[in-house]
Amino acid sequence: MFRSRSWFGGGLWKPKNPHSLEHLKYLYNVLSKNQTVSESNRGLLVETLRSIAEILIWGDQNDGSVFDFFLEKNMLSFFLKIMRQKCGSYVCVQLLQTLNILFENIRNETSLYYLLSNNHVNSIIVHKFDFSDEEVMAYYISFLKTLSFKLNTHTIHFFYNEHTNDFPLYTEAIKFFNHSESMVRIAVRTLTLNVYKVDDKSMLKFIGDRTAAPYFSNLVWFIGNHVLELDNCVRNDADHQSKGKLADLVAEHLDHLHYLNDILCLDIGDLNCVLTDQLLHRLLMPLYVLSLAPRLSSQDSVTQSRPYVSKVVALFLLSQVFLIITHAPLVHTLAWIILNSDSTSISDDDQAHNMTALAQSSIPSSIPKLVSPPKPTINEELELSYEEKKAIVWKKAHTSAEQTSADNTDTATTNEEGESSSQEPVPSPAVGRPFLEAIFASLDCTENDFVALFALCLLYSMGHNKGVNECLLDKVLFPAKNSQHWYNGNLIERLIQIISLSCQMNSKVRLVSLEMSIGLIQQLALRDNHSYLHDGHLAAIEGAREESTGQLRTFYKSDEIFLDMFEEEYNERKKGALNVEWLMMDSNILLPPTGTPMTGIEFSKRLPCGEGERTRRTIRAFLLVRELSQSLGMGNENQLPLTNPSACVQVDQVLDLNNSDLIACTVVTKDGQKIRRFLVIDALQLILVEPDTRRLGWGVAKFVGFLQDLEETGDKDDSRCLHITVHRPLSSNTPNRLPLLAAKFVFDDHIRCMAARQRLTKGKAKARQKKMQQIARLLEIPANQATPSPPTYSLQAMRLQDRASRSLLGGPNRPLFSSAIKAPGFAAAVRREESGRSSRTPSPSSRTSSENTGALQTNKCT
Repeated sequence: MFRSRSWFGGGLWKPKNPHSLEHLKYLYNVLSKNQTVSESNRGLLVETLRSIAEILIWGDQNDGSVFDFFLEKNMLSFFLKIMRQKCGSYVCVQLLQTLNILFENIRNETSLYYLLSNNHVNSIIVHKFDFSDEEVMAYYISFLKTLSFKLNTHTIHFFYNEHTNDFPLYTEAIKFFNHSESMVRIAVRTLTLNVYKVDDKSMLKFIGDRTAAPYFSNLVWFIGNHVLELDNCVRNDADHQSKGKLADLVAEHLDHLHYLNDILCLDIGDLNCVLTDQLLHRLLMPLYVLSLAPRLSSQDSVTQSRPYVSKVVALFLLSQVFLIITHAPLVHTLAWIILNSDSTSISDDDQAHNMTALAQSSIPSSIPKLVSPPKPTINEELELSYEEKKAIVWKKAHTSAEQTSADNTDTATTNEEGESSSQEPVPSPAVGRPFLEAIFASLDCTENDFVALFALCLLYSMGHNKGVNECLLDKVLFPAKNSQHWYNGNLIERLIQIISLSCQMNSKVRLVSLEMSIGLIQQLALRDNHSYLHDGHLAAIEGAREESTGQLRTFYKSDEIFLDMFEEEYNERKKGALNVEWLMMDSNILLPPTGTPMTGIEFSKRLPCGEGERTRRTIRAFLLVRELSQSLGMGNENQLPLTNPSACVQVDQVLDLNNSDLIACTVVTKDGQKIRRFLVIDALQLILVEPDTRRLGWGVAKFVGFLQDLEETGDKDDSRCLHITVHRPLSSNTPNRLPLLAAKFVFDDHIRCMAARQRLTKGKAKARQKKMQQIARLLEIPANQATPSPPTYSLQAMRLQDRASRSLLGGPNRPLFSSAIKAPGFAAAVRREESGRSSRTPSPSSRTSSENTGALQTNKCT
């Protein structure tokens, strides 16, 4: 057809418009005349391939004739011809990049079907590229991943040939499951998940029969070796010198678990059976669980050669498993083995068989295998014929997960005689259960809490995993809903011991371990907000609360910013409970506890450094234990927070300012803006108001800030000016403490300026002193010892206050409000009654109802 158009119609002249059918014809002629790759035409071919991808994407959305021509001339065959020559990585990279861009951007399904219809794509997939070239490898695996996103029930038949049992897109990709580059491994995981999601029975049967066992066994072996590398890094990095490498290893393990969970959640029966069996018997049992008590089978010559990881790493990894994987046949079996298996079942083959069969009958039972490379390798297995593979394929059981739960009914049968009426908790001893014993033994924090933290996390993760049968936990650890069992007394006593140790001076228990212990006690003893804790255990917790209170008393006067620390720690605690999932992502906790902030480790995950951090730690421990005591019914909260911001004056609130002491001023901001305001100094707040144009004597609050967060300095060049900064409340998230307001206040004369400065200084001191007295009552400190001296914000503020007091010597010192006044607007009435009654409160007639007037009710702020 095109020959008849002679010289001009054949596309030998390059068209001006690159997005046109004529331009594609021109590119076709270029390929036709350069089918043999040489040094002279290599650059021309690369540019031609790039242009073809560009025009095809344009044609897919704008001109169907472009794709018609591409398919009519079978231009993909040129790609194959070029690949099969020794064209070098430069041209191969451009070919793969062109194909990747092309398939990534094709939107028209018909165009996609045409591209896949002639099997050229599969021929490209199986081509033997030089994968030693990193760039070729990157573009190749990216091309395969892009193709996997195009898979559905219609396109799957272009890649999987049911008659020949051939699926190159999948089988070629999984060969790179353990590639040295993480991006390649991630691409393989994405591709396999995209394949598994396609609901095609024949394709899934091919994967189950032909590739599941070799792929999953090799994958599990790879994960096992990765875990051994992680353990080696932990053992050899006591000085925190390899934090970056350790973080990468932990992140990789998390990726593995999420990938495995994604496969299991697809609920493909045959695949799940093979994967669950491989995980249990080639990884979780031999490497994770047996590492909890490795000495049990040390006499066995076989197990002597089995690799182990440290108890810290084993607990850490098992916690991640239960936090991420929810497939019931897997996690329930694993939990049953940890909680119920005895030492006999570990060393004896028959007992091991019975143990696993009892835990889950749907999974073949055998003694855990060594973590060794599978034979044959995945590449060798994929080369086997279908008949050979069928002869050695793994025989899978098909018992449902519901039957699994039924098999464990006997182990979790509740006592119908009414055990809940007993006055003592069920001890549920761990004697004879080596793994449970190892977990309980790890809760010993006499020396430190290094191992204990991971044991706590493992107990938490098992208790919160939906795949673990509640009856199993009810019998051993946690009471289920409507359970007739009490909690495990042995466990609760160990948790209380951790809490008691954390309340002692120079404790080696980190705050994160304390919070984990408290959370577990609440899980053990609280149901429907009602405590089932035994009186003896309640008394022990109350003793720990008193111990923490006593420890905090010793810091009450020792730190000049104690009040700020106390309120900051209280605010931090109210942000929410500890997120255990995030905690188990932090590789830093795998290293021995350190006491220096220079490591960058979060404060709650390390030991305190210096007097200031010891004060902070003691405050938070006090708040945590006090909260536990109250949750168990030993008191109600009526003293915290020290200040309730919602009950104080808010911005835009309308206030009755009749008879209030107001000081007019001009607020000059840093950008030079001048705003006229009236300054009101409340018992706890500094308030800037502007008159309400609708009602005489009323004003609208335009700024409010707490006096305790205020700093003020004079202006040496102008006696009418004050420089005032009001900081945001302290928080660990804002270490720089950006100010709410930083401006210059200009008063009408120097006398008003001095009066305002004196009121601000005294108001700040009284506000802080009042809160310190509240803390003193909280700590049960006698009234004559309840005022620490001096209650200042900082050393700088102390010096500024000293200069301020010297500058005001001899000046009038009339307070804005008496100690009994609770709101602006009553100062005049109080002054009339001050003579002889300075300590009395104003009469009811001098007050105005807050509901009717909107006056400041600062007594609510307390």
